[in-house]
Amino acid sequence: MHIVAMIAGYLCVSTVLLDAFQTIILPRRATGRLRLTRLFYIATWTPWAFFANLMHHPRKRETAFSFYGPMSLILLLVLWAAILLLGFGLLFYSLGVPFYDNRQQLGFWSDVYVSGTAIFTLGPTDAGPLSGAARWLMVIEAGTGFGFLAIVMGYFPVLYGAFSRREVNISMLDARAGSPPTAAELLRRHAKEDAADALSILLTEWERWSAELLESHISFPLLCYFRSQHTNQSWISALTCILDTSALLIAGVQGHEARQAQLTFAMARHAMVDLTQVLTKTPMANAPDRLPLERYNQLYGVLCQSGVSMCRDGSSEERLRELRRLYEPYAETLSRYFCMPLPPWIADKPHKDNWLAVSKVRDKAEEANPPAESVPGEKREEAIAAFRDERQDF
Repeated sequence: MHIVAMIAGYLCVSTVLLDAFQTIILPRRATGRLRLTRLFYIATWTPWAFFANLMHHPRKRETAFSFYGPMSLILLLVLWAAILLLGFGLLFYSLGVPFYDNRQQLGFWSDVYVSGTAIFTLGPTDAGPLSGAARWLMVIEAGTGFGFLAIVMGYFPVLYGAFSRREVNISMLDARAGSPPTAAELLRRHAKEDAADALSILLTEWERWSAELLESHISFPLLCYFRSQHTNQSWISALTCILDTSALLIAGVQGHEARQAQLTFAMARHAMVDLTQVLTKTPMANAPDRLPLERYNQLYGVLCQSGVSMCRDGSSEERLRELRRLYEPYAETLSRYFCMPLPPWIADKPHKDNWLAVSKVRDKAEEANPPAESVPGEKREEAIAAFRDERQDF
């Protein structure tokens, strides 16, 4: 019996320490399908998502989903601590009767109690070790508990720092592509002649964002469960919108620099595919068509009316479909697993947003103040003289 307890205790302690090392310290993808953290998220996310989806109100449902990420982190730490406590308790039990206990009869629960006081460094006076092996094992457990606490204390700032960096660009995308973000809106808002460079810079920034997302979420997959601040925003919808935009620029738009679009597409797809593999999910082979032909024709018309130079050959839709096959099955799988809807290509219900209000104010300012070269010379001199008189009176 004591041999079995020793083996079980060793397995508990080594399993937790190895899992915590892979989850917190190891800066690369953790391996193993039977890891404790992976089994924990499989066992808890499915029922949580089921009950959250029973809520009909969108904001309440999204709030319920948003609780899972931080709460799962706390519950995972509690699970690690509980298994460590039990594991060392079994190791103490395997030593025979290594303790004295002034409160109750000696046995397994006394061993577990002493294990708990050691791992949380309480130092009780009503129970303690009698043998040298038990004393050294208590020292080892106390050191393990102290080190475990220190690692956890440093773990939270790293996680929330990565989460904050992820959310900054997602929030900025609201003014550039709407909410939820769509490829049509992103291109429409960059359709002006002086906005081509801005679009290229935007795609460069999102190439870097995709690389940072890949590195942080492979090292800390539980960040995938952290939700964005607003209902219509998520890291999956933002990543899909950038992939949609890049694919459209590559396959069907003239007049824009396609090189950066290709680089951004490659990096964003890399992030999408690798995260699907890290979560051991299979891409959806029969994913619903997000852009059927009639919807593509509508997209084509909207972009043409906005001033975007679309390719006029008959193969542009097929080229776009070919690129979509490279990422949409993975996006659909992640969307269904995390219950984060994918963005449409065109906004289904266009609504007023901050960008539209600001754009209208700017249009009024440009109408009231045309460029100097478009104003006749005499009127321009009169305007300058009137401005000088006003300044002198002031």
